[in-house]
Amino acid sequence: MFDLIVRGGTLPDGRVADVGIRGDRIAAIGRLEAEAGRVIDATGDLVSPPFVDPHFHMDATLSYGLPRVNASGTLLEGIALWGELKRIVTVEEMIARALAYCDWAASMGLLAIRSHVDVCDDRLLGVQALLEVREQVKGWMDLQLVAFPQDGLYRDPTARANLLRALDMGVDVVGGIPHFERTMAEGAASVRDLCEIAADRGLMLDLHCDETDDPLSRHIETLAAEVIRTGLQGRAAGSHLTSMHSMDNYYVSKLLPLMAEARVAAIPNPLINIVLQGRHDTYPKRRGLTRVKEMQAQGISVGWGQDCVLDPWYSLGTADMLDVAFMGLHVAQMTHPAEMRRCFDMVTAENARIMGLDYGLHEGAPASLVVLDAGDAVEAVRLRPDRLCVIAQGRVISEKVRNDARLSLPGRPESVRRRHKAPSA
Repeated sequence: MFDLIVRGGTLPDGRVADVGIRGDRIAAIGRLEAEAGRVIDATGDLVSPPFVDPHFHMDATLSYGLPRVNASGTLLEGIALWGELKRIVTVEEMIARALAYCDWAASMGLLAIRSHVDVCDDRLLGVQALLEVREQVKGWMDLQLVAFPQDGLYRDPTARANLLRALDMGVDVVGGIPHFERTMAEGAASVRDLCEIAADRGLMLDLHCDETDDPLSRHIETLAAEVIRTGLQGRAAGSHLTSMHSMDNYYVSKLLPLMAEARVAAIPNPLINIVLQGRHDTYPKRRGLTRVKEMQAQGISVGWGQDCVLDPWYSLGTADMLDVAFMGLHVAQMTHPAEMRRCFDMVTAENARIMGLDYGLHEGAPASLVVLDAGDAVEAVRLRPDRLCVIAQGRVISEKVRNDARLSLPGRPESVRRRHKAPSA
């Protein structure tokens, strides 16, 4: 007897199986001849573990237009806008916006988020707000918080002390932004400092790293070397890494093996990177995305991040990680069937590995999963389909009725669904 059975779904690896749930754990996967308190028919649909976002800014989300719109569309104007907004925002406003976004995430099957929270405010309002949000959503979402010195660990006079205060308050991960320090030397020094803080406290590390078009911004090299020195292998990530799209190929040929040796993960954010980068270019205009396939070929863990939704940096977004995978697939030119399946994995299992989560579709795993109106992982990326059912820790938290389009065309079917079985390779 199970509390819940998801019957007949297709798993991301292609198996057709039932998923049996007891309490908040997956109890069995296979052909289950058993009864359950509730049965969800997923025949022909994709059953996936939940979506995971390893890079987001929840303290700023849904604030688009406050106090004004980013007219230039640049990263630097977005940072300046956030600087204005955080002086006037309240804890209550940040909590309300963040919870609204978490509602969106629930409906989209996005059940794990790593959010950077700005600590360059002596009041630490964002930290207070997101610690409260983490508490409120812990029954269905894994929310990791990163202590993020938005204005620079050294550039801002109280950022380092505030970062330590935030970690003492319960923030999970050490963050930084070395390319925003005043000099390359100070940026490198901040990387060394932050690695030592993470190592001393036994925490993970996730740095905004080289989010610039400058090919000489090479803090990822320092990060990899310091991760090895401080023993953080497998616990560190470099987010964005957009300078790599402009670097000399010979230098990159030396850099990637160093990253692989350090087991530093990479988190590009394709929706935001291609919007913010290349703003100073005429033509040819750079894409703004790091070297995803080249890193993967070296065995480096790479996951897609959302980064922003309706905030000073990005004017769109829906909490749909398949939008992120879809854009990443195009910009990175990952169009082979195996590469498209990898893009799905990059917003599910790979991101979960980067965040160190207890995760997956196997016996004993948390009973969190999503039923999608798609036949397989590639079709899910192509369609960005409806989430027919979202289950979090054994409870159904969101459902949607399948909504096929109705046609009125002579001699044609009465309804249409854009699903299509493409040849595999």
